[in-house]
Amino acid sequence: MEILLIRHAIAEERGAGAWAGDCERPLTTGGAERFRRIARVLATVWDPPDLVLASPYVRAWQTALILQEESGWAAPAACPELEPMSQPASVLTALQARTDAERVVLVGHEPLMHGILSLMLGGSSDAVSLEMKKGGAALLRCDAPPVAGTADLIWLLPPRVLLAVDGG
Repeated sequence: MEILLIRHAIAEERGAGAWAGDCERPLTTGGAERFRRIARVLATVWDPPDLVLASPYVRAWQTALILQEESGWAAPAACPELEPMSQPASVLTALQARTDAERVVLVGHEPLMHGILSLMLGGSSDAVSLEMKKGGAALLRCDAPPVAGTADLIWLLPPRVLLAVDGG
């Protein structure tokens, strides 16, 4: 199984808008445009996924929809386990229930995304310290069903590298 983890794109600042709560906070216009370029690059460096799971929070959901629009990948499915305060182990459990998928995209938030990386690579959510910037992506390869501590990190790319591939 290959798992592509993507942190949502740049969102509006907390408390800066008229949305009801943090779950409603949208992407900025610039963040959405920047991620459109990243999504096109991701579509060229990785085969289409079998499954795209995204946090239902607006900023992650919008990021997943941009992936669909720009790459032609599958429509996202809401995955509450990817909400910001979730535990990495709950995401692993959700992945273990989807062993029919060979390539899965997870779109979510920090600190959950680096917790998932750490759990998959080192066996616990605090075993490995990695930073995922907004709009950044990491590719893992593991057996199916995925088991904590057994994944290999194929690449971890910050948005500036993905944007450089796109020409700036």
